[in-house]
Amino acid sequence: MAALLSPDEVAGALAELDGWSGDTREIRRTLDAPSFPAAIRLVVEVAKVAEDADHHPDIDIRWRTVTFALSTHSEGGVTAKDTALARRIDELAEAHASS
Repeated sequence: MAALLSPDEVAGALAELDGWSGDTREIRRTLDAPSFPAAIRLVVEVAKVAEDADHHPDIDIRWRTVTFALSTHSEGGVTAKDTALARRIDELAEAHASS
């Protein structure tokens, strides 16, 4: 069981996460990949990391635009699991930026 983050904790995390927005219910980021195949490769990499963490984002793919939404559904809001996965998504996005 993961503890919900307070509004101040979420705001602090968002200040450290480039491009992420949200509140205590959900955090989200939209990324533009260089191509549709690159967007799909990014989603596959995020899926692997999410599966390993047993924490799965909501993902919306529109051509080369991918939106990730994170919330710990079992807790009803944002927890440290979400901010940790957001950081991993950022790392993967950086690695896939030129693919």
